[in-house]
Amino acid sequence: MANFGDFQLQIYLQGMLQGTKPEITTDLARLESQAAGTLTAEAMGYIVPSAGNGATARANLAAFDRWRLVPRMLRGSAERDLSCTILGTAMPAPVLIAPIGVQTLAHPEGELATSRAADTLGLTYTHSTQASHALEQIEAKSKWYQLYFPTDRDVCLSLLQRAKASGYGVLVVTLDTGTIGWRPADLDRGFLPFLKGEGLANYFSDPAFQSKLDKPISEDPGAAVMLWAQMFPNVGLSWDDLGFLRDNWDGPIVLKGITAVEDAKLAAEHGFEGLVVSNHGGRQVDGAIAALDALPAIADAVGEQMTVLFDSGVRTGADAAKALALGAKAVLLGRPLMYGLALAGQAGVEHVLRSFLAELDLTLALSGYANHRELNRDSVVRA
Repeated sequence: MANFGDFQLQIYLQGMLQGTKPEITTDLARLESQAAGTLTAEAMGYIVPSAGNGATARANLAAFDRWRLVPRMLRGSAERDLSCTILGTAMPAPVLIAPIGVQTLAHPEGELATSRAADTLGLTYTHSTQASHALEQIEAKSKWYQLYFPTDRDVCLSLLQRAKASGYGVLVVTLDTGTIGWRPADLDRGFLPFLKGEGLANYFSDPAFQSKLDKPISEDPGAAVMLWAQMFPNVGLSWDDLGFLRDNWDGPIVLKGITAVEDAKLAAEHGFEGLVVSNHGGRQVDGAIAALDALPAIADAVGEQMTVLFDSGVRTGADAAKALALGAKAVLLGRPLMYGLALAGQAGVEHVLRSFLAELDLTLALSGYANHRELNRDSVVRA
């Protein structure tokens, strides 16, 4: 396909000539309702709902509705170029796979299927510390590693060394999850997959972690889970602690979970290369600022010093265009991929990614842009 948007012609041709319709909706905002018929109640409760009564997640979506694109006429291009280089990583489009934990809740292949789908399209996959498959199992050509900074420095160093040895190019440090937020959907079911050992593959395969156990994990998995439970909550993490990462990671470091301008400036002062404007999809603090509302001021404050990325509330290609216009260099896509994964495994993730890229490409074309780099604050208005 010459342009990502040509995917829609492929769908039309298959429908008209072969009578074949997409099994998964192309309306990415409806993926959640379609996946609900496939996911278990526990999986839906973990993947979909957010902290508290969901006010932050609703605010994320409402923020996208408040911003409106302003299409320009007679200035489009028959060919679009969405390629870019983000922190030294070449990408065919300004879209990355967000770090998502415990993906086996959606499909048995979990992260393996998602990373293969990303690889098929040449997109960058971000592997979560809380994954169901160990980081060495991910064979994607372009991959970043997301770290939840554990309280144990030996285990932290081992995770960093393993990621570097396995070809992960950028370290993404999540700051907004020092502990798990108040999530009633999980609490009402008494469901936390990690306490069953799910989503702990990176820890259980780690030699430093294993060395701290009295027995092999296979003989006493409960003790391994309890050891993880002592390492994961790290509410006391401070800016000074992050120097350990700089000392032990020789590539770019991105701080994820920034919504305050003051924190963005501190990130720049401490010499970090990038940040992700994110409220964890509304999963951590109820009643918090919408991520998109935080983006413009942060981009203005540090956009010339750091690479500003964005996630939280992104569902469609049009959403991505708005975030790019407001200062993000690329967006990270999360929940929609889990719905595609639940519906059809790797093929489902590929369908969601192709649909997302097609909509972004067509949005640019119909708004008068040959590439996403031409988007700016004049491309949108606040309704």
